[in-house]
Amino acid sequence: MAEETPWQQALRYANRANPYPFYEELRKTPVARQPDGTYVVSTYREIVTLLHDPRVSSDPRKCPVPAATPAEGAAEAEAEPITEAVISLEPNIITQDPPEHDRDRRTMMPHFVGPPRSPHLISDLEPEIHRIVAGLLDGMKGKNRIDAVDDFAYPLPVTVICKVLGVPLEDEPRFHHWIETALDALDFGPEAASEEIRSRLAGGRRAVQDFGQFAADLLDRYADQPGPGMLSAMVNEDGTEGRMSKGVLASNALLLIFAGHETTVNLIAHSVLTLLRHPEALEELRRRPELIVPAVEELLRFESSVQFWHTRSALEDIDIAGTTIPKGAPIFLAYGSANRDPERFTDPDRLDLERRDNEHLGFSQGIHFCFGAPLARLEVQVAVGEFVRRVQNPRLVEDPPPYRHNQIFRGPRHVLVDIDGIRD
Repeated sequence: MAEETPWQQALRYANRANPYPFYEELRKTPVARQPDGTYVVSTYREIVTLLHDPRVSSDPRKCPVPAATPAEGAAEAEAEPITEAVISLEPNIITQDPPEHDRDRRTMMPHFVGPPRSPHLISDLEPEIHRIVAGLLDGMKGKNRIDAVDDFAYPLPVTVICKVLGVPLEDEPRFHHWIETALDALDFGPEAASEEIRSRLAGGRRAVQDFGQFAADLLDRYADQPGPGMLSAMVNEDGTEGRMSKGVLASNALLLIFAGHETTVNLIAHSVLTLLRHPEALEELRRRPELIVPAVEELLRFESSVQFWHTRSALEDIDIAGTTIPKGAPIFLAYGSANRDPERFTDPDRLDLERRDNEHLGFSQGIHFCFGAPLARLEVQVAVGEFVRRVQNPRLVEDPPPYRHNQIFRGPRHVLVDIDGIRD
């Protein structure tokens, strides 16, 4: 059996809690061809270059499936069915190229953060976010042990995104189950060929399709009877370039429901975990709450909620960092590695809440810069700031905590914390 590459080792579940030593090895070859024909880009400068290169496509339909032999890429070959399930849905703004991407993003943005329809939507949510966070922390009174994921990191963003989009909160258990099932079935590493992952694939495919149908049904309901939230507005209002097709609307609705909370959950959970691992930083933030804005940017860099992205491919031969990525080759951009690149960040493995020149890739860059970044930043600033202020003497119960299976949206499944109480 061939020796595993640093990238393959980073993708193993046993290394989910700490992939960074493998990223360090990976960065010695900034653009590294993998046994399945994928090119993994791990350094900051090269990733930024490709994020702005029109020869790089984000549309998985333009990437031919690698011809993986059992010796070269059996794991990846076994993982194809869940990928096909995702691709079978209509494109959304993450998986589109210009001009379709630009048109659809322009259509969606005014309903979320842009004038004239909703210029104050995000800022107007701040009192509601404070109210939700206060309620979650009040609910912890009398407890001496909490789960920073289930009790805190998850309820906030899922409640907020349901309000923003107009998704009934009572539907949360359904789409939460579909998301967890789909993510647990998606594996890009050597374990994808295992019986366990293969057994999850059918459930993952069904979950994707059921979630897509849920989004389509919700849009149909709003088409018949308009209601509050962004999804109803998207269905019922014509933009300057007309309405998106029903299929593209449903795919983008699914994306907004998923991305609107999933990455924020991981960021809040990782922020709590990181601060508890660095008590001096936690105490500094408690003494100087005005540091919360740069602190969240540093936490975004330090533990990236999206570790890499996997739908890009080369439309032409691309020469970069002494390597030629051939036309048609899949390209994985390893954001988690780039955000610890010592060629870009001084002492990158050190948590520095006052780090300057912190242009991390936590929200990507270029035309696919995260649609929901302003909302995510606000939620995390409020949540982490209030956790630090109100939770008395928080202590990790288990380190490292158990991690979720998914490699892209890397985050703890639970973060158990012993506490002495909750301040008013």
